[in-house]
Amino acid sequence: MVDLGGKTILLTGASSGIGAATAGVLGQAGASLIAHYAGDPEGVQQATAAIPPDRKFVLHADFAELGAGRKLWAEALAWRGRIDVLVNNAAIMPETPIDADDADWDAAWAKILQVNVVEPASLMREAVRHYRAAGGGVLVTMSSWSAQQGSAIPQLTAYASTKAAVKAMTQTLARAHAKEGVLAYVIAPGIVNTRMSRISATTRGGEDAVRAILPLGEMVPATEVADLVALVSSGQYRHLTGATLDINGAAYIR
Repeated sequence: MVDLGGKTILLTGASSGIGAATAGVLGQAGASLIAHYAGDPEGVQQATAAIPPDRKFVLHADFAELGAGRKLWAEALAWRGRIDVLVNNAAIMPETPIDADDADWDAAWAKILQVNVVEPASLMREAVRHYRAAGGGVLVTMSSWSAQQGSAIPQLTAYASTKAAVKAMTQTLARAHAKEGVLAYVIAPGIVNTRMSRISATTRGGEDAVRAILPLGEMVPATEVADLVALVSSGQYRHLTGATLDINGAAYIR
């Protein structure tokens, strides 16, 4: 277990899936956790239930609203006066089929760019400003293997595009601010065993069909992704900064 005692971590999208698993792992590792949620207060409470009250702070923000990321950062920073790690995990996955009508296409693209790119980018901007003044800090961005190769599901063109965008920003910040102590990592999961993945499996012929194409015969456990987040959150792996860390069970090898 990585020791994150003494670190204050802001985790977005902590109410379900990878985020909920990550909340549990970070709390178990001793971090003081600021757990963000958008629409599932019960989910975030369950995800953080094992964390002592003095080591957790739950905050709501709707990233569909312009400026929500900056407001979230300010509220999170006020809790302890510092943030050591930002984990940008929150995202949505609306379908954007090529044959959608123009109004639906435009609305879906506008919303996913706002939630998956604009507000996470604002959070990274705030974090880098804070880290430069504080002598360093860690950024962790949850991307996707679809950012590397495109999505196998044609209805997810917008999702894949947004995951590529936040990957590129994270890597740019890693290069630009390394000498100021800013460490930035991209994690690119494959098919993770979450509710979202189980729902999207219907487009691939069902869960059994998905498992059949995976070399390990199983989806990636969300806790394995969470463990990887904890590892880089420690700040011990300085020369991994800028790296994209694939976790897909050999389903996609670069």
